[in-house]
Amino acid sequence: MAIARYPVVVLDCPDPKTLAEFYGALLDWEVKQGDSDWWFVRAEYGGSIGFQKVDGFTAPRWPGQEVPQQMHIDVDVDDLDAAEAAVLELGATKHDHQPGTTFRVFLDPAGHPFCLCQG
Repeated sequence: MAIARYPVVVLDCPDPKTLAEFYGALLDWEVKQGDSDWWFVRAEYGGSIGFQKVDGFTAPRWPGQEVPQQMHIDVDVDDLDAAEAAVLELGATKHDHQPGTTFRVFLDPAGHPFCLCQG
């Protein structure tokens, strides 16, 4: 018997609404507000990602470890070039360090690394 239905990943950030809108557009998930310091995106099937405001937030410094990323999100896509253009338009930044050929590393508007992956 499962204890929970599904996990919710929560990202610390300086501006939860902006980050929720970014991931909502990226994943085509519904954006909802919790309270003033909490926003989230939710998939139709029930998965979600939360965003909580942290005063004095410091973005990860990937690939260095001075401020470790601790976690990141991989997003499967059909076309890396088309997906790259789309996330850049949404406000992502392509990271200078690109260690692979089947995925690309970006930073979301708060500086969290995420990857677009084509397998």
